[in-house]
Amino acid sequence: MSKYRIERINETIKEVLSEIVLNDIKDPRVGLVTIVSVRTARDLATARIHFSVMGDQAQRDISMKILKGASGFMRHAIANAIDVQHAPELRWEYDDSLDRAFRINEVLRQTGTASTTGEAAVRKPEPDEDVLTVDLERTPQEVVEEIKTKLRLSSKD
Repeated sequence: MSKYRIERINETIKEVLSEIVLNDIKDPRVGLVTIVSVRTARDLATARIHFSVMGDQAQRDISMKILKGASGFMRHAIANAIDVQHAPELRWEYDDSLDRAFRINEVLRQTGTASTTGEAAVRKPEPDEDVLTVDLERTPQEVVEEIKTKLRLSSKD
């Protein structure tokens, strides 16, 4: 089967499962589940479903058990969506990348290092450093002109 067909099937399965988790699983014990990715075997026999759950390990375990229990219903919906006679067997795997990202961000925050989540480290400019001041009362054109002037001055040095 072609690579592009498998990618389309993976995306369709992800959409179908996300819809089912959001709308059809009514069990209140299921945490906030997100389908992260789907990897289907070339022969469509199996599909590894990577998911994340907000919560602790107990919440993950309960959600995993409920998702596995609903796999038959989900396979039926997948078979209808991708128009195959036999839907792949669903193999559920917890994706811990979100947990790892939170831990990395926490370590960066503790060390005072800027993270990539938009929390830039604030530093004071040196006394002789040329700083562009932005005044909210100025028009964008005035700001652009100031930048051009500063660039011209720095190129002459």
